Amino acid sequence: MDTNTNLWQSSEWQKYQESLGHEIRVYESTQVVVDKTVGGYCTWEIIRGPSSPIDNEELRIDNLLKPIIEDAKRNKCFALYISPSQELILNSQFSILNSSRHIVPEATRIIDLTKSEDEILAQMKQKGRYNIKVAQKHGVEVKQSDDVDAFYELIKKTSKRDGFKPHSKEHYKKFLENLDGAFMLLAFAPSIVNCQLSIVAGLIGVIFKDQGIYYYGASSHEHRNLMAPYLLQWEAMKFCKAKGCTSYDLFGIVPPEKSPLSQPVLSLSKEERGRERGANHPWQGVSAFKEKFGGEVVTYPEEKVIILKPLIHKLIDMKRKFF
Repeated sequence: MDTNTNLWQSSEWQKYQESLGHEIRVYESTQVVVDKTVGGYCTWEIIRGPSSPIDNEELRIDNLLKPIIEDAKRNKCFALYISPSQELILNSQFSILNSSRHIVPEATRIIDLTKSEDEILAQMKQKGRYNIKVAQKHGVEVKQSDDVDAFYELIKKTSKRDGFKPHSKEHYKKFLENLDGAFMLLAFAPSIVNCQLSIVAGLIGVIFKDQGIYYYGASSHEHRNLMAPYLLQWEAMKFCKAKGCTSYDLFGIVPPEKSPLSQPVLSLSKEERGRERGANHPWQGVSAFKEKFGGEVVTYPEEKVIILKPLIHKLIDMKRKFF
């Protein structure tokens, strides 16, 4: 693999995906993840690729996609998803649409870890710094852990509360086992009932080269007043900084142009504003949380999809939405 590649086009990511049972195909150093679904059908996904240098971009991308699409068609692929790290100039011979999925972020917040701890805190929103102090005053402690069972129990509760489907326990375990820089931090708080520490929040991240990346998070609604997730993120930043990272990626926010904060709503009625908020991006809540840590907003092109089997794509998409 290209030594200058990102996490999602690295040999480590390939190892991790293969541990989950996914096939990886490589075309000109670009990884394609084959994700099988019902009836032997599958999707093919290029995440943060193509990864090789660009000369004549339009010609190279077209030449790259042609054999991928030909192979995909022969292997019951109903859709090819491309989540590029930069804008791609694509030939009109391919019918390419904007994807409606929210899996690979189109925007993120990146914290500069080359600054001192005081400087990192200073660039946060005042509410972010305040909530970190609240957690500290409540005696919340953050420790590195490998207790996947505890994290999984917590994320099951989080997913039920926030309305998303968690991965299997094995998925999180594979992430920690197969990515060399993967780590898990858990936040503990004193329990008044039994005088023992209770797990109130947790996160799983990965260090790749000089970047720390936050990937999965969970927290206890029962202990939300402790503000543990804020201290947890702060400790994750310090953990990554101590490991030599120069940045910390909060991994996924609503793109600025799609945020309701960027839309003029003063002219709307109360009922209309309510409907507008109801149609928010599914990451609006976590985006508001991450905003309090400051950092630089970095955007990526919208994910693209090339639909190869329209009927199968529609049927499976409906199944995923309703079941």
